[in-house]
Amino acid sequence: MTTTIELPLWLFVLMVLFAMVTFASHFLFPSVRWFFRRRLERAVKRLNERLTRPIEPFKLARRHDMIQRLIYDPEVTQAIVLHAHENGVPENVAFQKARRYAREIVPSFSAFTYFSFGARVARWLATALFDVRTGPNNDQQIQSVDPNATVVFVMNHRSNMDYVLVTYLAARASALSYAVGEWARVWPLSRLIKSMGAYFIRRKSRGQLYRKVLARYVQMATEGGVTQAIFPEGGLSVNGKLMPLKMGLVSYVVDGFDPNKRDVVFVPVAINYDRVLEDRVLIAADKRGDRRFGVSMTVVMIEILRLLWQWITRRYRKFGTASVVFGPPVSLAALGAERDLDDLAITLGDRIRDVMPVSFVPLLARIFLQEGVPIADADLTHLAKTAMPMHLGTRPTLEADALFDRVRRALDDMERRGMLEKQDDVWAMVPAEHDLFRFYANSIEALYQETKPHSDAASAKS
Repeated sequence: MTTTIELPLWLFVLMVLFAMVTFASHFLFPSVRWFFRRRLERAVKRLNERLTRPIEPFKLARRHDMIQRLIYDPEVTQAIVLHAHENGVPENVAFQKARRYAREIVPSFSAFTYFSFGARVARWLATALFDVRTGPNNDQQIQSVDPNATVVFVMNHRSNMDYVLVTYLAARASALSYAVGEWARVWPLSRLIKSMGAYFIRRKSRGQLYRKVLARYVQMATEGGVTQAIFPEGGLSVNGKLMPLKMGLVSYVVDGFDPNKRDVVFVPVAINYDRVLEDRVLIAADKRGDRRFGVSMTVVMIEILRLLWQWITRRYRKFGTASVVFGPPVSLAALGAERDLDDLAITLGDRIRDVMPVSFVPLLARIFLQEGVPIADADLTHLAKTAMPMHLGTRPTLEADALFDRVRRALDDMERRGMLEKQDDVWAMVPAEHDLFRFYANSIEALYQETKPHSDAASAKS
């Protein structure tokens, strides 16, 4: 027992390292995790006291546990067996494929990242770029929802700034779980987005196994009371119009709804801007007939540096108004047994349209397109007032002073962008920017139509 054993120094160092790792993994790390877990639980408890809709335990579950729960779900297990049979592969191979899908979809939500970083950055960025305006009944629409119900925000998709705006405005109510496309799967952006509670979806995937894994995750999150945000148009609007809603993710929510458990309430959200940052990229994609939004990082960095220089030299000017309005909620329980997806798509689309904010750049763009001739400066305020939609949409303040100031501001912004030219107190469209005028006018065009544009459009289940 007392015999001396000689070891090479490298082997001794390796043994010490293994011992340290074993000690840390069995004693130190669990204690550290327990310590931070307890602190996190206390912080979330304090946070929930000030949120309108507290963060549900489902959202705080460990990511590993959620992945295990998802892949061993009976419906997913059945889909794995079916996939193996149809494709002639062993079940363990199909199981690993389902596990890969689950790891890709399931987020790793961090309340600290969301509220201490994400919500604050969203607030700073939104208010730095735009004058943010909300609907007069936004708070009432949220407060009218059953506190025990799961809320799903259903929004039109005008810009990638939509994520930022709604995160900022909903931060007082709850933490949103977004469905984001494959554009966000770039490291390290993907880690940040997952920690914000978002989950990735493959918009072009048609595999039954993938769709079942995604459907069950959405249904589990809904059953767990997770507040979600969905853009059912299927992507950014390339022509400025509100497009017919695709009910893929919504159909998962409806299919998994149990009337004997918590209700699910859809809250329509209408978003509009005086300036969409990606407008020219979207217009170019619409002309090509594709959805490839190729943006050079060099161009983006140059634009950021230009804005910073304007800020430093005190010449910075916001991009106008960004408006977010909540429409009347739709309760699945109130619909009863008749929960037809096509009817639900029409209802949600109409409610988004009916509260669409009327911003002044889109309003003036429509006026110039209709008039087709230069307009005297003195006539524009009166034309803006009379051109407001009579029955639909969320109209801005129409008091004389406020109306005059906002029309002036919109005209100046359009002139700075090269959309308008002013000569001898007369404003004229720049012919080369006709597509840009049409893009912005399209955002409110449906408010002037007597028939509902969505009534004839069947929702796509994709």
